[in-house]
Amino acid sequence: MKYSVLTSCPVCSNALNVTKLHCSHCHTTIENEFKLSKIASLSSEQLQFVETFLICRGNIKEVEKELGISYPTVRGKLNDIVAALGYDTETPKKNERNEKKIVSMLENGEITPEEAIKLLKNE
Repeated sequence: MKYSVLTSCPVCSNALNVTKLHCSHCHTTIENEFKLSKIASLSSEQLQFVETFLICRGNIKEVEKELGISYPTVRGKLNDIVAALGYDTETPKKNERNEKKIVSMLENGEITPEEAIKLLKNE
């Protein structure tokens, strides 16, 4: 019986390392530390969603129909997956608005230059 690869420790929840690969045909075993892809860390539900998204060629309307969910739910699931893969989910437009707001606050004397730097660095 084959199981999905565990990516986090069931005891402490830290990331697990793959250290052994085995060929069931010729019985070759390779031991080392292997890096898993980011996609391997997604939940089975997230992987199913990614598969559906790819089958629908990224067409959100088709994903909505296929899964019977709304547009905001599709977008939310996409954002969750993007975040789970370690990427920023904020859109560039939102970042630009935040930067303009911070500069405006600085110009109006509402914040100090040091505070503006921290805000721009998202600290």
